[in-house]
Amino acid sequence: MTIDGDQIAMLVYLGIWGTVLISYFLIARTQGIGQSLRQLILWGLIIVGVAAGYGLWQDLSQQNRITVVSEGGVALRADRNGHFHITLGVNGTPVDFLVDTGASDLVLTREDAMRAGIDPASLNFLGQAMTANGMVRTARVTLDEVALRAGDLDIRDRDVTASVTEGELHISLLGMTYLRRFARISIEGDRLVLER
Repeated sequence: MTIDGDQIAMLVYLGIWGTVLISYFLIARTQGIGQSLRQLILWGLIIVGVAAGYGLWQDLSQQNRITVVSEGGVALRADRNGHFHITLGVNGTPVDFLVDTGASDLVLTREDAMRAGIDPASLNFLGQAMTANGMVRTARVTLDEVALRAGDLDIRDRDVTASVTEGELHISLLGMTYLRRFARISIEGDRLVLER
């Protein structure tokens, strides 16, 4: 079992909360410290606890970032940075994507390609793509299946053309070759709506 970044953040926040509560009870029972110092420490712990609680609330609110809006569509809620993320099944493996309407292709990182059963060592990196980090070489692949599942919604696309990047990419990109499969793509405030 692997722990992702969101789970690590949640454990950190819960650890901070636990430390705040334990520290409060220990300090509240201390008789040797002056009343002013004790109050100062308690207020400091309260501020840390509120900050940790706010961070935890933000992380938990991001967990539920996809909702079904129709029989063939979903709405994605933007993250704190205004980006839209979605997890799709690629050849049966969950892959996290950044929705990128500026990307022409569905682009897999080398790591995500390997998890989806594609061996990057066997690919011919003949294409090129411009990224924020400069030009990278890419290889064309055909994915057996890309699946979007949310609630009762189950959209499956077969034989999806994609690229695998040879260069560094921290997250796979969901570009226009896949997004064009939707009849409607719209941004409504902090929501991105995709409907078939």
